[in-house]
Amino acid sequence: MPSFTLCKEERICKRTETERLFSGNSRRITVFPIRAVFTETEREIGAPWVKMMVSVPKKCFKRAVKRNRVKRQLREAYRHLKHYFSALKTESGTTLLVAFVWMDNKLYASEEVKQRMEKLICRICEKY
Repeated sequence: MPSFTLCKEERICKRTETERLFSGNSRRITVFPIRAVFTETEREIGAPWVKMMVSVPKKCFKRAVKRNRVKRQLREAYRHLKHYFSALKTESGTTLLVAFVWMDNKLYASEEVKQRMEKLICRICEKY
């Protein structure tokens, strides 16, 4: 049974990881209104196979309440769907860094966000 938690080790926190993720050699996939930016990096000892981050620009929502709601929806959808990445576990010694960026300036229902996130994660898994 998959674990439906999202612990600190599964999140991108280091500046170096963020810079590596948004450098020019990362890939991008969009399922509107979510864009995924992802790249591979060397896996550290004890690091998970996939690390993620969520970003909602101030350009989309001026009010922090709405930005926080969208971030919460994205994290919740990822938490329920992260077991799709279990097929990517290999002995290659790499970690997949993924950033989910919100692109629309309107709110969506949580179920719709989850459906779009599922499509996006499936497309990322197809790439690998």
